[in-house]
Amino acid sequence: MMSRRHTDALCDAALIGAALLDVWANVDRGDSLRMAVGLLAACMLVLRRRLPRLTFLLTLPAVLLSDAVFATLAALYTLATLTRSRSWLAVCALALTLGDMTSTSPSLRLDLWNASALITLGYTAATAVAPVFLGQLVQARRDLSLRLAEISRARDHERRLTEQAVMAKERAQLAREMHDVVSHQVSLIAVRAGALQVGTRDADTKEAAATIRRLSVQTLDELRHMVNVLRDSHGRPAELTPQPSLSDLRRLVDASGIDTDLKAELPDGLPPAIQRAVYRTVQEALTNVRKHAPGADATVHASYDGDTVTVTVSNTAPVRPPVPLPSAHYGLVGLRQRAALLGGTVTSGPTCDGGYQLRLELPAGQTP
Repeated sequence: MMSRRHTDALCDAALIGAALLDVWANVDRGDSLRMAVGLLAACMLVLRRRLPRLTFLLTLPAVLLSDAVFATLAALYTLATLTRSRSWLAVCALALTLGDMTSTSPSLRLDLWNASALITLGYTAATAVAPVFLGQLVQARRDLSLRLAEISRARDHERRLTEQAVMAKERAQLAREMHDVVSHQVSLIAVRAGALQVGTRDADTKEAAATIRRLSVQTLDELRHMVNVLRDSHGRPAELTPQPSLSDLRRLVDASGIDTDLKAELPDGLPPAIQRAVYRTVQEALTNVRKHAPGADATVHASYDGDTVTVTVSNTAPVRPPVPLPSAHYGLVGLRQRAALLGGTVTSGPTCDGGYQLRLELPAGQTP
């Protein structure tokens, strides 16, 4: 695509060529004075954008001394596209008209009562006014385009503000629901688990109650953080929770309540987005094992070959029927979307021994 500078240069070259052709056709080559002012007028078109008024003034002698008027018309057109002083344009058009009439009738003794003289005056004035009107039309079109662009930007800004207001309202409503319903119910779970832990004498039950209480307290902390973020009305970017990394994988596996064999062979220098994707994939896979394969063992294997991060989470067949639990079935969908944003893939499916396997592959060079 041709740049604006190249386009302007070609336009200037075309105008100068047309002006030189006008001089060649209308100026006697034996008249050195008229030839000089004609050539000067043609060459001055190079400065028509940077010095439009001076360019017009230096092209005007060509009209006074000869019939070569193209350079002056081009200079006046350029001046009309760049200036907003209509009085100055009127003076320039009048000067061009008088200069052209002087070239036509050097004595300046026009018989204005003569029809031929009036026709000549009208034609000359129309020739002088035409580039002014055309230049002003181009300037108005340019101003209109700029104004339309400003209106478009203002509308986009207004639409973004409206969307932000709607999102802020929805976030505030969601924060209220989370605080009033979810947080309250998780608090009750923590309280009942604590009471069970204190009141029971069975070691397994006490350990299970302690785990439930610990996870409930951790969930409450995360919920409070999310509620605070959702209530933030200033639109500042914030993390919903402290984002996990590879160093948190061991704690995640230990807290899952599943007999899991973890083999993580990943470097610490991976981009944060990839570390979060690995963590969330393992988290979702172990959650699904607890829900759909009670009593099953799991294996988590994460490796890195220099180009690709591969995470495989597999589990054995369940040893007892799963307890029906409500599910929106968004877990795997969310994992696939997260992986796609990072240029990777997530695949899953049953294994030949009655278990299940989930596999994540991510390009190691992706950044958040």
